[in-house]
Amino acid sequence: MYRSIRPLLFQMDPEDAHRMTLQLLRLAGRFTPARWLLKSMYSVPDHPVEAFGLTFRNPIGLAAGYDKDGEAVAGLAALGFGHIEVGTTTPQPQAGNSRPRIFRLVEDQAVINRMGFPGKGAAFAAQMLKNRERPAAIILGVNLGKNKDTPLERSADDYVSLMRTFSPLADYLAINISSPNTVGLRRLQGRQMLEDLLKAISIERGNLKSQTPILVKLAPDLTDDELWDALDVIMETGMDGIIATNTTLARPDLLSGKAGESGGLSGAPLRTLSMQMLEKIVGRVKGRIPVVSVGGVMTSADARQRLEAGAALVQIYTGLVYQGPGLVKKMLKEM
Repeated sequence: MYRSIRPLLFQMDPEDAHRMTLQLLRLAGRFTPARWLLKSMYSVPDHPVEAFGLTFRNPIGLAAGYDKDGEAVAGLAALGFGHIEVGTTTPQPQAGNSRPRIFRLVEDQAVINRMGFPGKGAAFAAQMLKNRERPAAIILGVNLGKNKDTPLERSADDYVSLMRTFSPLADYLAINISSPNTVGLRRLQGRQMLEDLLKAISIERGNLKSQTPILVKLAPDLTDDELWDALDVIMETGMDGIIATNTTLARPDLLSGKAGESGGLSGAPLRTLSMQMLEKIVGRVKGRIPVVSVGGVMTSADARQRLEAGAALVQIYTGLVYQGPGLVKKMLKEM
């Protein structure tokens, strides 16, 4: 069915098409018959996975960026995901970068985005998560980011504020310091800045007496030395896991005429780079903390390869754009 709908969607502006599908899922999640229909079409038997002290009904999750404000969790859960990561959410609402800011690279099965964390802010997202009934089986993560106007040296204030808001509402939190679309954000992956940030987060977690696992999301563009420093700090400060990776600024052998657009590249061209980062991280952490693999996971074979390489969980996003909502079911059946 998606094959017949996709040409119509691809005639629309990518951001408008995304917003329309998100709203349809939001509505479907609110009405029992529609939610039941989605479940009957896309549900598969559970394949439980343990990670971060949580039990996931299967290893396939939705990456951050799709549902930025937590509006459509119930509808998305009906597609068969084992977990859903909402966000990135920021303390205050912000518009993000100017449009157009999403570009489909159809020839490459890729997307470039330079969104810049647009969203309605933490208070709105928290209200969505409080007011919407969440399926009991779904694991919910919230991806946290700083506001564009917050000085880099005050970044910890934003993340700590978000922790206070979302620790009671989420099953895990993801610290996003790797988006390429907020100026300076990736500098927080450097050893000293990352150490200062994660120490502040660790102290706040102790003050909150929170058991909510905290994961750190890294970029695929780190050098080996930068990656080793980041991983050492993540483990030394007691974080619970790593998400690898965010989008890339690299442009590897792209065919599309839109390859020159600025922003983060996702989809099939990220496959090799993200896989290489996963192998490096798994080799470095040696099982001490779990790793979630994301980036270029477009097929069942991609998902299987990441799990066999040591990922505890896999996340998808751009694959949905090109393969449609049946991708989760297809992956789980073929795996």
